[in-house]
Amino acid sequence: MGDILLGLYEALRLIVTLDADLIEISIRSLYVTLTAVALASVIGLPVGAWLAVRRFRYRRSVIALMNALMGLPPVVVGLIVYLLLSRSGPFGVFGLLFTPTAMIIAQVIIITPLVASIAHQAIRELWAEYHDLLISLNTSRGQRMRTLIWDGRRALLTAALAGFGRGIGEVGAIMIVGGNIDHVTRVLTTAIALETGKGDFALALGLGFVLIFLAIAVNLLIHSLSQTEVRGRW
Repeated sequence: MGDILLGLYEALRLIVTLDADLIEISIRSLYVTLTAVALASVIGLPVGAWLAVRRFRYRRSVIALMNALMGLPPVVVGLIVYLLLSRSGPFGVFGLLFTPTAMIIAQVIIITPLVASIAHQAIRELWAEYHDLLISLNTSRGQRMRTLIWDGRRALLTAALAGFGRGIGEVGAIMIVGGNIDHVTRVLTTAIALETGKGDFALALGLGFVLIFLAIAVNLLIHSLSQTEVRGRW
C-alpha cells in the first residue's frame, strides 16, 4: 500500500512540476501509438468491410485467421520486425531499427488484426440490415463498403479505441525494435520497465498512473469529439 501511495505522489509531482522528461516521453508515446492506430485503421477498416460484403471460397478460413492474429505475441512481432529491419535483413538499408518508425511498424502489425476483426463484426451486422437496399440500388462493392463504413462510423470508433488501448500499453515489441534509447525511443511503457528493473518502484508506479491517465484522457476526448453519447444514443 505504501508503494502505491508513493506512486500516486510521484505521479502528481511529475505532472504538477511539468517534468521535462515526462512530457517528452508522453508525447512520444502518443505520437507512436496514435500514428500506428491511424495506419492500422486505414488498413483494417476496409479489410473488415471487404470481408463483410465479399463472398469467396476460403472466406471463413480468412476470418478465422484474422481473429487468431488478434492474439499475436508482441515479442514475436518485435523479433520478426527486428530481423527485417536489422542490417542483415531485407530492409536494413533504410536504417529504421531503433527509431520511432520501427516502433510504429511493430504496433501496426499488432493492432491491425484487432481493428479489422472488430470492424468486420460491426459491418457484418449493418450489411445484413442494408443488404437488400444496396443490392437494389445496383451499387458497386466499393460503394457498399464506403456506405457501411460511414454509417457504422460510431461503432467502428470502438475498433480504433481498442487498437489504441492495446498500442498504448505495449512494451515487448517496442522494447525490441526501439531499444528504449533515452530521448530517442523511450516511451512510457519502456520507461516503466526500466525504472522497475532499477528498483525505483515509486517512479515506475508514477509513470504507470500517468499512462493510465493519458489512455483515459484520449478515450474521453475522442468520445467527446465524435459525440458518441448524445441525443439518447447508447
